[in-house]
Amino acid sequence: MGKAKKEEEAVFLRKKITLLRAFSLLIGSMVGSGIFISPKGVLKNSGNVGVSLIVWFACGILSLFGALCYAELGTRITKSGGHYIYILETLGPLPSFLYLWAEYFAIRPANSAVISLAFGNYILEPFFAPCAAPLPAVKLVALLGFYIVLILNSWSVSWSARLQNVLSVIKLLALALIIVPGMMLLAQGHTENFQDAFSSQSLALDKLPLAFYAGMFAYSGWFQTSFVREELVRPERNNPLAVIVSVVTVIVGYMLTNVSYYTVLTAEDVLASQAVAVSFAQKAFQRLVSVIPILVALSCFGTMNGGIFAFSRTLFVASREGQWPPLFSMIHIRRHTPLPAVMLMLPLVTAMVCVGDIYHLLNFFSFSRWLFIGLATLGLIIHRYRHPELPRPFKVPLFIPVSFTVICLFAVGMSFYSDPVYVSIGCAMVLSGFPVYYLVISRTIPDCCRTTFYYLTFKLQVLLEVVRQEIRTY
Repeated sequence: MGKAKKEEEAVFLRKKITLLRAFSLLIGSMVGSGIFISPKGVLKNSGNVGVSLIVWFACGILSLFGALCYAELGTRITKSGGHYIYILETLGPLPSFLYLWAEYFAIRPANSAVISLAFGNYILEPFFAPCAAPLPAVKLVALLGFYIVLILNSWSVSWSARLQNVLSVIKLLALALIIVPGMMLLAQGHTENFQDAFSSQSLALDKLPLAFYAGMFAYSGWFQTSFVREELVRPERNNPLAVIVSVVTVIVGYMLTNVSYYTVLTAEDVLASQAVAVSFAQKAFQRLVSVIPILVALSCFGTMNGGIFAFSRTLFVASREGQWPPLFSMIHIRRHTPLPAVMLMLPLVTAMVCVGDIYHLLNFFSFSRWLFIGLATLGLIIHRYRHPELPRPFKVPLFIPVSFTVICLFAVGMSFYSDPVYVSIGCAMVLSGFPVYYLVISRTIPDCCRTTFYYLTFKLQVLLEVVRQEIRTY
C-alpha cells in the first residue's frame, strides 16, 4: 500500500499554486528582458515618442484581453499545457501539432536567442561605452549565458526554482532603479524630450505591426498560469484574479519605465543605443552605470530560466497526448530534471544566436507566436458555441475574444508587408509541419491533397510525353 501511494503521488500533479504564487509567477514571467529590449524596437517601428507610448499602452490592454480569454479557457479546459492544449481541445490535432512544430523550430529557440543576445549586450556594454560592444563578443557571451542556464536546469530543478525567485526580486529592483530617478527628473521639469512627441515627419504606420510585436514581447508571460492549470488552487477564482492584478500592475510599471526613458534620453539616443537601460544610467546617474546593466543581465538570465521551464511542460503534455516522442517527457533518474527537453534546445538556439540579431529574430518568432495565440482565442469563441452546456465559472464578454483575435490575425497578416523576409521564413517553418503531421501523426492523406497529387502527376506525365515526342521528331 505504501508503494502504491508513492506511485500515485508521483503521477498526479498537486494543487500547490495559490493566488499569491500565481501572481508572483505572472509578474516574474512578464517583467523580464522585454522592457529592456523592446523600447528601441517599438520606437523604431512607430516613428515617434508619442505613438510609441500609445503602442505600449495598447499592447498592455491587448495583453489584458488575451489573459482574460486564457483565464476563461482555463475554466473550460482543466489540463495544463498552455497554448498547445487550448488549440488541441478547441480546434483539433492538426493546428495543435503545427503550434508544437513551430514552438520547437521557431518560437522557443528564437525567443531564447533574443534574450541571450540581450544578456550579452548588457553584460558587455559598460566595458565598451560609449562605443557599441563587438558583435562576436556579444554572441559569445550570449551563448555562454544560455549554456549556464541549460546546465543549471539539467542539474537541479530545486536550484533553478530558487534562483528564479531571487531573480524575480532583482527584476523589480532594476525597474525601480529606472522609474524612481526618471520620475524625479520629470518632477523637476525635464520635459524637453516630449516636445513634438507626435511629430508626423518620422511616423511609420506601415511598420506598426512590428512595433506591436516588440511591445507584446515585453508583456509576454501573461499566459504562464495556463502551463500549470492542473496545479492551481481554486483556478476558477484565483486564475482570473491573478491575471487582472498582475497585468494591470505591469502596464503601470511599463508606462512609468518608458516615460522615465524618454525623460532622460532623446528619441535619437534610444535608437542609437544597443542597451537602453545602460544609456539611461549614463545620463541619469553615473553611480547607476555599473549597477543597472548587471541587474538587467540577471533579469535576462531569469527569463531564459523560466522559458526552459515552460518549454519542458509543453513537451510533457504533447507527449502525453501522443503528438511528440515520449523521450522528451522523460526526466533524469537521479537529478529529476527534464534533461531531453532541455538538451533539445541546444542546437537551434546556438544556430540562431550565431546568425541572427535581436530585432529580426523578434519578428521571426513573433509571427508564429501571435498566429497561434490568435487561433487559441478563436478556439474559445468556437468552443462556446459547440459546448454551451459546460459550466462557466468565469466568462468574458464576447467582444474581448473577438477583438483580441481580429487584432492578432490582422497584425500577423500585416507583418508580411512590414518584414517580408523573416516573416516568410517563420511562415515556412509553420507550413513545413503539414507533411510531418500527415506522415507521422495522422498517417493519412486528405482527399484534396490526394486529388492535387494525382492531378500534378498526370500533368507531369503529359509534359514528359510531349517532351519525348519532340525529341523523337528532332
